[in-house]
Amino acid sequence: MSSQHLSVRVDAATLDRLDQESRRLGESRSQVAKRFLEEGLRMSAHPGIVFRPGPAGRRPGLAAGPDVWEVISLFQEFEAPREDAIRRTAEWSSLTPQQVRVALSYYAEFPDEIDNWIQRNDEEAHIAKARWRREQALLGS
Repeated sequence: MSSQHLSVRVDAATLDRLDQESRRLGESRSQVAKRFLEEGLRMSAHPGIVFRPGPAGRRPGLAAGPDVWEVISLFQEFEAPREDAIRRTAEWSSLTPQQVRVALSYYAEFPDEIDNWIQRNDEEAHIAKARWRREQALLGS
């Protein structure tokens, strides 16, 4: 992906907050501004989606719910027609069908990103399960 230069004028207070966030994150002002611009555009295109920080990085989630990858992972477990899978996902996750649709809409536009989060979670779960089994073997359980 090629990048292009963008010049934007912002007021002093906004620039100060950007600089504070840049220092807090240990990233350049440009990196932080680029990320927030991209996230803002995605949230505008997908109302109900927010971005939240975490140990593994910023990730998209439902404003009043779990991360998108969690919703999609559950949705994919139901081998049923789309509307039935939406209903079952909503029931199992205590979400509304509309919230599930918001996650599906985001996933439809950014499947690689969400698939990556699902894969990372699966790998972490596999590592944790293997560690637990080794501990149980040491304890003679």
